[in-house]
Amino acid sequence: MKILVTGAKGFVGKNLIAELKNRGYTDIIEFGRETDKSSLDQYSKECEFVFHLAGVNRPNDEKEFMEGNYGLTSELLELLKKHNNKAPILITSSIQAERDNPYGRSKKAGEDLLFKYGKEEEVKVLVYRLPNLFGKWSRPNYNTVVATYCYNISRGIDIQVNNPDAELTLSYIDDVLEEFIRALEGNPTKKDECCYVSITHNVKLGELAEIIKGFKESRTNLSIPNMEDELIKKLYSTYLSFLPKDEFSYDLKMNCDNRGSFTEFIRTPERGQVSVNVSRPGITKGNHWHNTKNEKFLVVSGEGLVRFRMIDSDEIIEYRVSGDKMQVVDIPTGYTHSIVNIGETDLITVMWANECFNPDKPDTYFLEV
Repeated sequence: MKILVTGAKGFVGKNLIAELKNRGYTDIIEFGRETDKSSLDQYSKECEFVFHLAGVNRPNDEKEFMEGNYGLTSELLELLKKHNNKAPILITSSIQAERDNPYGRSKKAGEDLLFKYGKEEEVKVLVYRLPNLFGKWSRPNYNTVVATYCYNISRGIDIQVNNPDAELTLSYIDDVLEEFIRALEGNPTKKDECCYVSITHNVKLGELAEIIKGFKESRTNLSIPNMEDELIKKLYSTYLSFLPKDEFSYDLKMNCDNRGSFTEFIRTPERGQVSVNVSRPGITKGNHWHNTKNEKFLVVSGEGLVRFRMIDSDEIIEYRVSGDKMQVVDIPTGYTHSIVNIGETDLITVMWANECFNPDKPDTYFLEV
């Protein structure tokens, strides 16, 4: 299928084209602002499906709303009629089409034009009234407040929250693309005349700002956002796409001494703490036990010996561990335990604990194995 995408270099267009290619659609005609306008005539003759995504939402002059959202649509439909091309056409409108403002009126005019074209030419038309969209490759101060907040907060730039209680309805770009692919394959989600993306998220503006600020803070408090919350998961992915190119990495505090080092990596209230422990050759670490705290040890490099003893027993249990064979060792409660580097190189162990370390209640009692 030969697919024409207008607005190909925009936020939605760029994501759509990438996903179409992911799914094996390779015959894609891209039309954007940089494309010679005269080529649209040939494209309109060849295409078998049209994603009409081109539009204007932040012009310098209000009259550009109608020129970009109605005028280009009119030109495209006239060219399709000229070539008697009955290709289905999908257009991106906006929930603003229900409102009496310059942008909304221009979107509504484009919708009405397309519906009229569909009836007169007996062509399948799909009009999507989209809410605020967000996701990777969006533009700050242009596409969405999410993009603006992600861009500014990731760079330490102040943000404006004019009305914290203002309610936003958001759609994530990947959910939009899923719906568009269904439409392409003949199964759009419709309600009355218009189509819609079935997965949306509602959030207050102030709450949105706090969530995104929390993403920046997670680098210092080592927290992980709640990935069970679909909106937070999608917002975090979006936030990461806005990181400055020289700030993909961040330092961790290494607690070093002559035995090696211990470094906390992740801290979560629900899933505990992950740390990286480095032991030099011949070094023993541990020799303590816990009442309730439990751990998992995973040696990823070097050779070690994990030793256990029930606190009221003389029996010693030993597990030989090595980075050559990935093996998790559970650390049960009530057993004093240690890990010894028996190799000639550093012993590197990933350690998980079911709770974050609390110096006021460490639940850790020294006792040699």
